[in-house]
Amino acid sequence: MSRKHRPRIRGRRQLRFHRETRPGAAPGTVQVAPGAVPTEVRVLAYSGDRLTESKVDSLERLPAIVASHDITWIDVAGLGDGSTLRRLGELFSLHPLAQEDVVNVHQRAKVEPYDDLIFLVARMPDRIEDRFETEQLSIFLRRNLVITFQERPGDGFDPIRDRFRRGLGRTRTAGADYLVYALLDSVIDSYFPVLDRLGDQLDQLEDDLSAKPEAGALSRVHSLRHELLLVRRAIRPHRDALLELVRLHTDLLKPETLVFLRDCADHSIQLIELVEVYREISTDLRDLQLSLLSNRMNDVMKTLTLIATIFMPLNFIAAVYGMNFDRSSPFNMPELGWRFGYPVALTLMVGVGLGMLLWFRRRGWVRLD
Repeated sequence: MSRKHRPRIRGRRQLRFHRETRPGAAPGTVQVAPGAVPTEVRVLAYSGDRLTESKVDSLERLPAIVASHDITWIDVAGLGDGSTLRRLGELFSLHPLAQEDVVNVHQRAKVEPYDDLIFLVARMPDRIEDRFETEQLSIFLRRNLVITFQERPGDGFDPIRDRFRRGLGRTRTAGADYLVYALLDSVIDSYFPVLDRLGDQLDQLEDDLSAKPEAGALSRVHSLRHELLLVRRAIRPHRDALLELVRLHTDLLKPETLVFLRDCADHSIQLIELVEVYREISTDLRDLQLSLLSNRMNDVMKTLTLIATIFMPLNFIAAVYGMNFDRSSPFNMPELGWRFGYPVALTLMVGVGLGMLLWFRRRGWVRLD
């Protein structure tokens, strides 16, 4: 099932979260979210040239599969079956607090070492209805076992599965820690296309603003800034988690795998720097748009002020000659009875208006060309 056609479930959040576990519940309580996708368990196990891949109908078969293969990957998609999740925890002695974090899918990326296993959380980028969102990926690492929990079926790990099927590179010769690295590296690298798309939108927005500023561009800038905020909020914890994973003193991580994990951590740092650059660009575009709107408003106000200023003396002339007092008084305007009074008044108004325009031009307040 492709990622864009996966069903949405309750609990997906961007900036706020919904925790299903009730306040005061015992630590380690596995409380399934209403509307969660039904649970599906698949296994990929290999020993040298021998590889087993199947859907698991009975969880009781899993211990035998793990015991008969060098490395086993149990992939759990969908968190809707609480009994299945709890049974998996019992079969493989998963820590109750880690199991609780699996079903509360608001966790940030983190690493938590336990006695004989390491629990990791990563957030996979996704787009639903043209919006950026993330999905929680929970990983348990043991010496010969990797268990992953996803919110729903469909992921971006098919290239990894294909590499294991074909036995390419170090896939079958390395340990379970290398499989965990491959999963984390796939998650981190999946953020690069997201940022590439946002970068293209910023470039297009900058071109649009340079060609023809428009009021709607400001809302586009705010939308991009909001999405960049979501991306930064998802990426930054990965850097801390990967650096903490590299510094762990545990036999579960081989020295040769730590080299790959450090490279993965470096990729996360690159992503953070890229997000910060894009946020600075979006801030500059916002300031540019506000400046363009302000300049446009100033031009409009200047034009209206010039028009009002020109008409002020014209209104004065029209008001003076529109008083129509009786001409019998020697103190009233003699032009009221003059044959050419009306043409002269109009000529005077045109002359005053043109004179004021020329004066405005000499002052540099208006351009007539």
